[in-house]
Amino acid sequence: MSSPDPLSPRLPSPLHEVRDGRFERRGLRLLLKRDDLIHPQLIGNKWRKLVPNIAAAEGRALVTFGGAYSNHLRATAAAGRLLGLPTTGVVRGQELADRPLNPSLARCAADGMRLHFVDRSTYRRKTDPETLAGILRAAGAQDAYVVPEGGSNAEAVRGCRALGTELRGLADVVAVACGTGGTLAGLAAGLSAGQRALGVPVLKGGFLEADVEALQERAFGARSGTWSLDDRFHCGGYARTTPELEAFAQDFEQLHGLPVERLYVAKLLFGLVALAEGNAFARGTTIAAVVTGRPFPESAAAAPER
Repeated sequence: MSSPDPLSPRLPSPLHEVRDGRFERRGLRLLLKRDDLIHPQLIGNKWRKLVPNIAAAEGRALVTFGGAYSNHLRATAAAGRLLGLPTTGVVRGQELADRPLNPSLARCAADGMRLHFVDRSTYRRKTDPETLAGILRAAGAQDAYVVPEGGSNAEAVRGCRALGTELRGLADVVAVACGTGGTLAGLAAGLSAGQRALGVPVLKGGFLEADVEALQERAFGARSGTWSLDDRFHCGGYARTTPELEAFAQDFEQLHGLPVERLYVAKLLFGLVALAEGNAFARGTTIAAVVTGRPFPESAAAAPER
């Protein structure tokens, strides 16, 4: 008898309707696409993006990139532990090497990930081939399969297309929080005609539209699906929150019994409520919000990255 697949997912992920007066008063329906329930350790879009990359690695060690509170680093480390694959995490911020590991990085290390810290200037240039080669040499990961920051590449985008196909015909607007844009790029391609995808960036900078388009071109050969971005809800940038966002997340948790992850999901839901209250959606619209993660203990919501 073959052993069970440690990455076996719960798919399609559940789709739940929630009753929320802020939407109902405007004739809107709110659905939650519970991608946080796909797998207990590769949460949400991390499963959808990592599994295609693990298949492409064909048993090789994995090396990837992220900040001190990266969900992606934790998911990659967990996958390595479950599959018996060596993993290396290249962490932004050389100054962190001499500090005690925060809970997120400690989880990575406990799962067997070797952490390699680089200065922020070098990290920003990590996609330059010469810089990347130098980072891999210094990390002892020259022969490893490289998974980009956030896991977003053509393989990941094609994997996330299934998220859109699971939602075909079930919502008019499908909204997702965006870091590197790979989930939005795949989601939009999987939806049917007449549906549109809305991305809510959690980083400031306004660069994501070009990135999402480039990801779609690499994955599918051209821009695909109907999608747009609204970058007004990042609350100051990645790993940054505000008292207003924290109060909103706590209220949403109490109203609906859903633990709200602060770095992505809270900003998505906060943005959707603001858009609904601003009459951005026509009456009769059904909105599906993709829950891409769940809270991590002592996460960056409590200790923002600087």
